[in-house]
Amino acid sequence: MEIKSLDNTSHDKLFQAFEQAFADYELQLNKAELLTMLKRRGFNPTLSFAAFDGDKIVSFTCNGIGDFNGTRMAYDTGTGTLKDYRGQGLATQIFEYSIPHLKEAGIKEYLLEVLQHNTGAVSVYSKLGFEVTREFYYFKTEPERINKEVKTPDFPYTLGVININEYDSIPGFWDFNPSWQNSIESINRAPEDFICLGVFTEGRLVGYGVFDPTSGDVTQIAVDKPYRRKGIGSLLLQKMIEANKYTSIKIVNTDIACDSITVFLKAKNIEPTGKQFEMIKKL
Repeated sequence: MEIKSLDNTSHDKLFQAFEQAFADYELQLNKAELLTMLKRRGFNPTLSFAAFDGDKIVSFTCNGIGDFNGTRMAYDTGTGTLKDYRGQGLATQIFEYSIPHLKEAGIKEYLLEVLQHNTGAVSVYSKLGFEVTREFYYFKTEPERINKEVKTPDFPYTLGVININEYDSIPGFWDFNPSWQNSIESINRAPEDFICLGVFTEGRLVGYGVFDPTSGDVTQIAVDKPYRRKGIGSLLLQKMIEANKYTSIKIVNTDIACDSITVFLKAKNIEPTGKQFEMIKKL
């Protein structure tokens, strides 16, 4: 068994390892979806590592590298171990092997998200020095189950496609900072995948949404505080549903401490599907 970088590892070999490691997982990805996910999350093969049994990947951690909330970070984009190789501590060995390489590359913190019901993984990460920084809900539902009632805004407005990088006001709409996979940086890694919509009144942006119609992922949705409860959020969500090409609508990683988004989604008959921890280790 040898642990080494995923640099020069083919996409086919990596996908085969993902497919086998997550064969019993609740969410399956095809090769194109996996490559899209890795691109958006900043996958860096040189700073990602795996355990090889001969030429075969049997355990791996794919790391995304980027700036998150002003700090140079590594993000665990996917960690998995093939079923026949579990229970040998390979994921922990890979993580420990990676730390000197990440430090040498200027990485200050390591970030990951883990399903709260995966108590074994939570325990392992805690022992490795990770601390919970936030708790997230994730939501998933079929479009036909969503309450599509829209209250028409009682003021003149226009709705159109926008470039979110052109509006410095957007972070001021947020009640919580987006998670790694929903960040502006993540969107900008694959802007062609997203529909970005904005609602304007008197030439001013007052609400916006970012949506991936291929995966059904509502990546960001927010309304300027003085313009809330006027139908803008409902209008944006409705336009996303109309553009959706997937079998479901997903909203992943909303901050549990933020009541506004939870109340909004529940009013649309979108209930939480589960919870995740965001965990960070300082390197």
